[in-house]
Amino acid sequence: MAWEDRTPFEAIQFQFGLAEAEVIKLMRAQLKRNSFNRWRKRVNSGVSQKHLIKPSAEITRFKCSRQKSISMNKISKR
Repeated sequence: MAWEDRTPFEAIQFQFGLAEAEVIKLMRAQLKRNSFNRWRKRVNSGVSQKHLIKPSAEITRFKCSRQKSISMNKISKR
């Protein structure tokens, strides 16, 4: 969810209880250095909509339409 641009940090905190700083720390630990740097650059570029304040008003969904639905923190089968 953190890698996907349209999933806001607030959605991650709601579902998993991880604040933005904890997500960044987790991404830093799990990704290669260059991958982490690209992700941070993308999140901070203004293109990403990782904060609920940034997305435009026409975006009303909570997650990407192609993202699999998650229930009880497990990815469900289609």
